[in-house]
Amino acid sequence: MDDPWGEDTAATYDTDDAAMFSDEVLGPTVALLAELAAGRPALEFAAGTGRVALALAASGVDVSGIELSESMTARLRVKPGSERVPITIGDMATTRVPGEFGLVYLVYNTITNLLTQEEQVACFANAAAHLEPGGCFLIEVFVPRLRHLPPGNTLVAYEVTDSHVGVDEYDVLAQRLVSHHALPGRPFARSHHRYAWPAEYDLMARLAGLEPHARWADWSRRPFTADSASHVSVWRKPDR
Repeated sequence: MDDPWGEDTAATYDTDDAAMFSDEVLGPTVALLAELAAGRPALEFAAGTGRVALALAASGVDVSGIELSESMTARLRVKPGSERVPITIGDMATTRVPGEFGLVYLVYNTITNLLTQEEQVACFANAAAHLEPGGCFLIEVFVPRLRHLPPGNTLVAYEVTDSHVGVDEYDVLAQRLVSHHALPGRPFARSHHRYAWPAEYDLMARLAGLEPHARWADWSRRPFTADSASHVSVWRKPDR
């Protein structure tokens, strides 16, 4: 697949991730984002096909988005309510949109699509530049499964079902992984990611002038522990 976020991915993205559109997932997600927005506009980095942006806008939040993929954006723009969510085509690490926002958010591991530390640092700086004083930047991302790697091995199977086999291949020196996907009747697929520990994201936030606000294991705000597989982390731009 030459373009991992091109037409081939966009055409099946919603059906491949249908569980992520359920009320059980979107309900807590929208509730937390709306609470952090606190009546102020919100900006989604990597808005994709609009899974979160459209649901958040339907809850009454004024939402805008930045999305690199024109194919994904085309899917968003034909959905009900999409006229309320303006999308700017561009890179979330560098693209600016007009105005200030009470919330910038980046969900579903998408920070890892930026494959260098420099790009991830730039993404945090870009989020901070869009925030009004007192505004928040939120990311949802996995915790690297390095504890599951036996000595000398590089592969971790994270999902094995009748509908999907997912295996992550770790390069611990480069802090990178390739996620391999096998789905029935579909070409073998892979995606590339740069992972980081929560402490590194905290440092990126600090470099961007943001302060720690909260960290949970998931959208339901369960406590984050050493055994958590993911985290929802929030940093706040100080008041003037």
